[in-house]
Amino acid sequence: MNQIELTLPDSSVRSVASGTTGLEIAKSIAEGLARRALAVKLNDKILDLNRPLEESGTFTIITPSNDPDALFVLRHSCAHVLAEAVCELFPGTKLAYGPPIEKGFYYDLMTPTPLVLDDLAKIEKRMKEIIKEDRPFTRLDFNEKEGLERVQDDKYKSDNAKRALMREDSTGILSFYVTGEQNENWEDLCAGPHIPSTGKIKAFKLLSLAGAYWHGDQASDQLTRIYGTCFADKEGLEAHLKFIEEAEKRDHRKIGKELELYHIEDHSPGMVFWHPKGTIMVNALKQYIREKINRLGYDEVITPEIVDKSLWVKSGHADKYNENMFKTMASDREMAVKPMNCPCHIEIFNQGLKSWRDLPLRMAEFGKCHRYEPAGTMHGLMRVRGFVQDDGHIFCTEEQIASEVSDFCQLVKEIYAEFGFNQILVKFSTRPEKRVGSDDLWDKAEHALEEATKLAKLEYELNPGEGAFYGPKLEFVLKDSLGRDWQCGTIQVDFNMPQRLGAEYVGKDNQKHIPVMLHRAAVGSIERFLGILIEEFMGDFPLWMSPVQARLLPISEKFADYAKEIQDLLIQTGIRAEIDDSNEKLGYKIRQCELQKVPFLLVVGEKEVTEGKVSVRQRKEGDKGTMTVAEFIEMTAEARKIIR
Repeated sequence: MNQIELTLPDSSVRSVASGTTGLEIAKSIAEGLARRALAVKLNDKILDLNRPLEESGTFTIITPSNDPDALFVLRHSCAHVLAEAVCELFPGTKLAYGPPIEKGFYYDLMTPTPLVLDDLAKIEKRMKEIIKEDRPFTRLDFNEKEGLERVQDDKYKSDNAKRALMREDSTGILSFYVTGEQNENWEDLCAGPHIPSTGKIKAFKLLSLAGAYWHGDQASDQLTRIYGTCFADKEGLEAHLKFIEEAEKRDHRKIGKELELYHIEDHSPGMVFWHPKGTIMVNALKQYIREKINRLGYDEVITPEIVDKSLWVKSGHADKYNENMFKTMASDREMAVKPMNCPCHIEIFNQGLKSWRDLPLRMAEFGKCHRYEPAGTMHGLMRVRGFVQDDGHIFCTEEQIASEVSDFCQLVKEIYAEFGFNQILVKFSTRPEKRVGSDDLWDKAEHALEEATKLAKLEYELNPGEGAFYGPKLEFVLKDSLGRDWQCGTIQVDFNMPQRLGAEYVGKDNQKHIPVMLHRAAVGSIERFLGILIEEFMGDFPLWMSPVQARLLPISEKFADYAKEIQDLLIQTGIRAEIDDSNEKLGYKIRQCELQKVPFLLVVGEKEVTEGKVSVRQRKEGDKGTMTVAEFIEMTAEARKIIR
């Protein structure tokens, strides 16, 4: 019998017969280890404990923990238990697809009657009974003919089986899993892996219901998706549920609605309707960035949103983004709504002869872009179809790459720090499989970007194959107060697109040369960055960004005229002030200001009118005393500055 060599985590090597199972190896190490084992990992592939091992490689026994491998197999198995419970409680249910995901698992299914939230408790109860019975997971393998026969009357599983058989790595075998020795009539088409038995599941929770389309196709069947999560222990589950509770409090969609910042509707899916208060925030963020980059020598431009498709063909975007581009006809010309700004900036660069003395030429635009994102991927402001980028392109020589990239890295760190984001991960993304340009140009671009990171003293994590189709890039990932990662800023080194679109400059040698193009965005999508800020600040924005900076609260109607005089003075100074002249009691008005996160409340009554002052209350800090309008303006002057 052939022997295979397994390298364990402690670097020791075990030689075992091919076909030995992971469970047998675990037992040979320690019986206690075998009892705790959930699965094994061989060469980055997770396998059932009872699967025969047939190749050499690195080998790990997976035991209960909240690390990704253990959670993957626990959540996959919990999704299977969920499916079984639903099928028992709602006979006639058809199962579609149920994978583990980053924070838990879900199952898409078709039930004979629609599920409601109250059903989740009933399903959870049945799942706990199945788990308590500690039913073994048993894998059954069938050849193509037998496997297809087992699912021939099931639309979704039959489709899944055919898709599995068409995959490049298909072995022609279809696997099914059943649970329990007495319940072998119930089974699920599944590639695995699974834990040894249901009793290994110690902590789970069903979270929500949602709609889903079969294979994400809106023209196909609408299914019900049940979301849940699973952890190795109750502590992990409780911590996650607290995280969910906090995330729900911070949800930018909820806060955005409460503060009347924006809405998204079916008339224009994935496009944002910014309300007056939200528009103030958009413009404030733009001005903040504008003032930052003006100091660095950027020239701001505006380019068309609709451009002849031929430009996108030349640039390479049509090949990469064709399915995600909005297109239209103008007479007999096919036009495309721009998915990004870079080709249009090259068109500006190409107007007039450029010299080496003009470089580096830094061009910036708050450019509106559109990309057709699938319906199931859109999420509030975080993923939309229409968005504005704080986009910029630097045309430079090869010798200028390092200093320009270094300066941009400093800008990004400065911006993020000023918003309170001090933990930043940088990813160095190298050439993707689908790309334009020669390997020589890619070698030059990747080398130049690496040299730039050294100059910037930037530590990074390598992200192979994830570069843009035209060049390698650095991605700046910030971590918010909940520990969530958000990829925002980016800079890319591009030797390809300027060449494709005919960009040239006259060098010191009086010969024509092709400039290098650096694509950069400090915050990325304005919409997404504002979504992050809404959740980070929970509506308590810095004063310069707050849609309403002060609200005047007259104690009664007879003081409304005085409040209006004060409002006019504040507005003339540039302070965004409004009046609550409703007939509600002062206590109610103050509570409303708290809910709407208004930074300053200016109360006016008999005393304030007599003294020509206002009583100032600051959110979270309380009473600041009475003061003149001039004193209030001076007190808030520094906090109202966009750039200090």
